[in-house]
Amino acid sequence: MTNTLKVYNPGTGDFIADVETDSLSAIEEKITASHTAFLQWSKTSAAERSSLLRKWYDLILANKSELAALMTAENGKPLKEAEGEVLYAAGYIEWFAEEAKRVYGRTIPASTTDKRMLVTREAVGPVAAITPWNFPAAMITRKAAPALAAGCTFLIKPAPDTPLTAIRLVELAYEAGIPKDVMQYVNGNSEEIGKLFTEHPLIRKISFTGSTSVGKQLMKQSADSIKHISMELGGHAPLIVDEYADIDHAVKQAVASKFRNAGQTCVCANRLLVHTSVKEEFVRLFTKAVSELKVGAGTEDVDIGPIINKKGFNKIVSQVEDAQKKGAVVCTGGTYLSDDQKGYYFVHPTVLDQVTDDMAIMHEETFGPVAPITTYSDIDEAIRLANDTPFGLAAYFFTENYRRGLYIAENLKYGIVGWNDGGPSAVQAPFGGMKESGIGREGGIEGIEPYLETKYISIGI
Repeated sequence: MTNTLKVYNPGTGDFIADVETDSLSAIEEKITASHTAFLQWSKTSAAERSSLLRKWYDLILANKSELAALMTAENGKPLKEAEGEVLYAAGYIEWFAEEAKRVYGRTIPASTTDKRMLVTREAVGPVAAITPWNFPAAMITRKAAPALAAGCTFLIKPAPDTPLTAIRLVELAYEAGIPKDVMQYVNGNSEEIGKLFTEHPLIRKISFTGSTSVGKQLMKQSADSIKHISMELGGHAPLIVDEYADIDHAVKQAVASKFRNAGQTCVCANRLLVHTSVKEEFVRLFTKAVSELKVGAGTEDVDIGPIINKKGFNKIVSQVEDAQKKGAVVCTGGTYLSDDQKGYYFVHPTVLDQVTDDMAIMHEETFGPVAPITTYSDIDEAIRLANDTPFGLAAYFFTENYRRGLYIAENLKYGIVGWNDGGPSAVQAPFGGMKESGIGREGGIEGIEPYLETKYISIGI
């Protein structure tokens, strides 16, 4: 009997589709096929790989509306956000289609005349990727595009909540002419598949986007076979509003940073640190802006969609209740719309004031539309609070003082820093974190590097 994965719309609880799952033996066959395909794919010209990626990019753009509707159905994000993600996802393919032609080696001047010294770059090998539900298109293309550009084959295991977008992306890759064994997908038990990927000797690289706890486990499991690893893990992003900030701009950008995808991103502002001198004005304007956000199913004209599942919903509610018990004040929101029987969960955008360091929300990633606000009086205090976390993915700050801005930017221990910018992610820029937020970078000219080996060739003549 074939096992299936049931996919539901998180905004309505409606059943969408049954997706066939893969047995471990079937996945092993796909890994072997990926290895066999690698032997040929890695020998194709950079121009050919670039051309196929470009065709994939064109097909994604041609099917933008279909992909966005599919994403909204299984993920719940508003349709306008889904359309934006499709363009963002396609952008990575376009970028790495060009980077495929820019993988350079070099010649090293030898110490003697009877030698020649060369450095070449080669594809790592078959890559296995595990991606999250919050960006079901972009987190795939950000990994697949550089892997294919470098000459690697690619095996994707999408999140069980959102497999349909992944399947359609792979189908479009096939339509573009990318060979079927070069890019494949699998569905099934996440823990079992992760263990198989990390322990299988033919998989030479693991790329994972998800929680820090799962990332650590995958790293441990990869150790015996010494795999290349890329990890984009959890965040706990601070957002600092300096005394020299343009408050109107800071409010607009803070709303964009905090509430995109209903706050369910690893780079969402997770705690707002506001200078005491501008706190009253910022809270007033920020609360007003947040209170105007519309909540509902992603197919409606809304700003905030559903929480992906009950587990995520319960964590958000727990953090808000903990904060309220310890003295936090709800400026707006703090209410919920959920139905366990139907299977949908909504959190109204919430602003918490008078938040203190003993509250869970100040130390745990929320992954929801809740913005906790605390104050500071000295910029070094703000930087200390911002850095007081094991995470180091993204951080934001707002100031019009150039000297102050440089000081903050240089002292924040984060891989991504937005200065007067609540949305710094871009295909041409490196994305990744410090500390327990990950290893490696995706995007930019750095994005293809994790998929390449460096070989030194010494020639005696």
